[in-house]
Amino acid sequence: MSKEISERLYKFALSIVKLVRTLPSELSAREIGKQLIRSGTSVAANYEEAIAGFSKDDFTYKLSTSFKEAKETNLWLRLLRDSGIVGPNIVEDVTNESVEITNILGKSVKTAKQNK
Repeated sequence: MSKEISERLYKFALSIVKLVRTLPSELSAREIGKQLIRSGTSVAANYEEAIAGFSKDDFTYKLSTSFKEAKETNLWLRLLRDSGIVGPNIVEDVTNESVEITNILGKSVKTAKQNK
């Protein structure tokens, strides 16, 4: 399962990079884009660190960080959409994936904490 999630998170991070590359050059888009790149790619990076964790506590901590980054990514995507910087159709798929990933990671964190 972790390999499937790992690949899904990689593809998500890649979609974030591609989206940010299309943003207009106005200040607000650039600033949101910087934040989106940081959080959107961090979801996958922290998950990779979690599955390589040295202990259950380490795993749970990194998994929780990945979950938090996914929540933050969702915020930046909604801001892009709701501010009109990009049209809703441009971020719809990646926003939907962000919500699904957040839900998956949230449930995984809950399970990891219960199994401690």
